[in-house]
Amino acid sequence: MRLRRSALLLALITLFATMLAACAQAPTGGGAGPAPAAAGGLPALAKKDTYKVGFSQVESNNPWRIAQTESMKAEAARLGYELVYTDAAGSEAKQIADVDSMIAQKVDVIFLAPRSEKPLAQAVLKAKAAGIPVILLDRNVDQTIAQAGRDYVTFIGSDFIEEGRRAAEWLDQATGGNAKIIQLEGTVGASPAIDRATGFANYLKDKPGMTIIASQTGDFARDKGRQVMETLLQANPDVTAVYTHNDEMAVGAIAALEAAGKVPGKDVIVVSIDGTKDAIQAILDGTLGATVECNPKFGPKAFETMLAYANGEQLPAKIINPDRFFDIKNAAEYLPEAY
Repeated sequence: MRLRRSALLLALITLFATMLAACAQAPTGGGAGPAPAAAGGLPALAKKDTYKVGFSQVESNNPWRIAQTESMKAEAARLGYELVYTDAAGSEAKQIADVDSMIAQKVDVIFLAPRSEKPLAQAVLKAKAAGIPVILLDRNVDQTIAQAGRDYVTFIGSDFIEEGRRAAEWLDQATGGNAKIIQLEGTVGASPAIDRATGFANYLKDKPGMTIIASQTGDFARDKGRQVMETLLQANPDVTAVYTHNDEMAVGAIAALEAAGKVPGKDVIVVSIDGTKDAIQAILDGTLGATVECNPKFGPKAFETMLAYANGEQLPAKIINPDRFFDIKNAAEYLPEAY
């Protein structure tokens, strides 16, 4: 009797242990729930022959954004992937809704170019909770809310602080260390605007002759840049230099300077960031002094990074694109390939 009881007890213990192991290995929700976690708690990305990929673009109102979108679409088509593309038209609310829509469509991964740091960090967390990995393109999110390796895979883009520093260094040399500067900032709360202002200001700390006399957002837009420059010129007619966070605002600022009877390139030195065709032509025309490149052709690097993640490779928190610098010395050479 004791032997039979012992055997029965052992059988029950073995059965219970087997059930626990099976529960631990079984997928939850019939495969409808979050994907299994990768390293650091991120959703995993399965290896597949084809993918359904989301790309949330912030806006398409300038050549840089258009070139980035074309690059992403071209690479997705080359790989034979389905691309779910959305354009937030400069609206944080719409971009958040766009990400929600991609989650509902159960895309495999989301490429996100966030309009601003804080609101879109919450969208990143939503995607993570739904089991969808996110890769940030060209703009980052607030690191106190969402972090690379924990909440999103990585950030791919330029070193915006270095871009600002390079613009300041060129302007310092071009003006002999003496300038009264108007700064046209990018979108409020966007990482390029924050970092480009920081890099520029950091360089000027030890340059007492280089003074920012006015600074206001032009929202990375040509016409708004022109309007803001017109207003700032009225209050600061003694300006001798202009620093803009992108080329679109630089073109707008140049138009405002000319309308005010000033000669860009002589009365007022202008420096910018992006490397667009219009900016390169402006350098050749003598109205723009220089522009720091910010390469928009993200497609190959973005999808290469996505596949590396699917293969289980360890990725850095930031993948920095190398950027060139354009002035009168090399503008003619670059013009044919500019976007």
